[in-house]
Formats: sequence, C-alpha cells, structure tokens
Amino acid sequence: MKQQSPLYLVDDDEAVLDSLGFMLRQFGFVLTPFVSGIDFLNTVDLTQAGCVILDSRMPEITGQALQQRLLDANSPLGIIFLTGHGDLPMAVCAFRKGACDFFQKPVSGQALAEAINKSMTHSQQHYETLQLKQNLAKLTEREHQVLELLVQGKTNKQISEALFLSLRTIEVHRSNVMKKLKVHNMAELAKYSQI
Repeated sequence: MKQQSPLYLVDDDEAVLDSLGFMLRQFGFVLTPFVSGIDFLNTVDLTQAGCVILDSRMPEITGQALQQRLLDANSPLGIIFLTGHGDLPMAVCAFRKGACDFFQKPVSGQALAEAINKSMTHSQQHYETLQLKQNLAKLTEREHQVLELLVQGKTNKQISEALFLSLRTIEVHRSNVMKKLKVHNMAELAKYSQI
C-alpha cells in the first residue's frame, strides 16, 4: 500500500528512531520522528488522518498520556504502541482506548508494516466520519428535516407536503443542504444516512 497520510514515531531513544526509520523505508514508508511527546503535540496537526507509533515509557509525557491527549482532541490519528516495557494490562488499556495495535520491541518489519496499513485505513475512515459530522453540524433544524426526507428518497414535492412548506422553500433548503454538506448529487448525499 502506498503511504498517503503522515506516519509519526514518538520515542525518546534516538537509536530506535534511526533503526525503525531505516526498517520502515524498506516497506515504502516515510517516517517523521519525534524524541518527545511534547514536541509531537506542538508540531503535528492532530485533526488530520495518519498514524503515530508510540513508545510507552518516555520522560515528560508517557505514550498512554499522549494517547489520552489524542482522544481528548478527538484526533483521527491511528495509534500503534511499540514498547520495550509492555504488559498485558497495558495492552488491554491501549486497545480499550482505541489503539490499532500493540507490539513489544523488537518487532518484525512485516508485522509493523501491516499494522501501519491497517491503522492508516482506520484513521482515514475516522477522519472522513469527523468531516461528515462537522458538515452536519452546520445545518439548521429545518435543513436537518429536509436532509432526513431526502435520504429516504422523497421528492421535493413530497417533502413540501410533509413539512407544510412551499415547493420553492424546499428547493432553497435542499440547495443549502447540498452546499453545506459539500455534495453534488444524491449518491454523495447518501453517505450521510449512515451517520
């Protein structure tokens, strides 16, 4: 799979950053390394899709605390833990909070590459869902009503009758819904019925 979203590694051990960077380049990945979680938080756009590989034990902020910060920010970034100090309760906690995978060091390049691809896919889906929700939040209450009837397959005339509004008013609301949701046809609008 060709990498489209950014891939980050947060680990306070520079030797690990170098060796993982080298290993992942063999699989076609481009890695942006960070020696501290604080540097990562201060640098990266947390609203974008991507994947971050986190060490667990780091000074300033642990991998678990960094994962919580990403959750609190509602970030779509996929999270993979890669640590030399992991145990079962730590892994269970990471998965419960939405981590895509959890590895002990050292890790096989193939296993990590597969986990990164899975994490990138998950992150992109999460990002798209967040975008749809942000678009939906822009609609007025009346526009929500029109949208609900549109995704049920109702015509403008049927919506006009159901909401006791003029056909022209429905046409205006429908146009506003399409603009605010950034869609051009009914097929694109249908993805909003699953949210």
